[in-house]
Amino acid sequence: MQARIGEGGMGTVYLSHTRGGQPVALKVIRREYGQDADFRRRFEQEVQAARRVQGYHIVPVVDHDTTGELPWLASAFIAGIPLHDALVAFGPLPLPAVFQLVGCAARALTSIHAAGVIHRDLKPSNILLGTQGPYVIDFGIARAADATQLTQSGGLIGTPQYMSPEHALGEQVTPATDVFSLGLIAAVAATGRHPYG
Repeated sequence: MQARIGEGGMGTVYLSHTRGGQPVALKVIRREYGQDADFRRRFEQEVQAARRVQGYHIVPVVDHDTTGELPWLASAFIAGIPLHDALVAFGPLPLPAVFQLVGCAARALTSIHAAGVIHRDLKPSNILLGTQGPYVIDFGIARAADATQLTQSGGLIGTPQYMSPEHALGEQVTPATDVFSLGLIAAVAATGRHPYG
């Protein structure tokens, strides 16, 4: 591992490399998730599903391990800035950039949903603005934690500001959940403000 490049509710992300020298983003899952057998089983299923996703504007999963002390997954490394950070630093995007962002993210969601995966945590920090355009990251992994002991105690996996109503109410989610989140992202990217305040 070369450097820590991010941290979220599921774990910490490091910049690393494959044996062949390809840069990867290595996400190490938090210890409390790794100690839950149900989580490990779901994590394996979700990572296998995510590895089937192919398409434009998607950061692919390249490897994973669910059997070690700390589960992890590696995805291709895309040099870029998360949309969230860009909005904080520079404010709303110009309208043509918003259209490109929404079009590319929608195309990525089409591929994700075609593989039977639902993102469940689409938000500005899960969209990277790279030199080749926007990329969706972390798709499908949040589902692995949905029924663990952590969520059975009353928590929900996801980011409340970007959850669809059905997700926030703990109901069954569908691909429409991701489309709802994308609409909120479009509004925030265009205006610099969340529609709900």
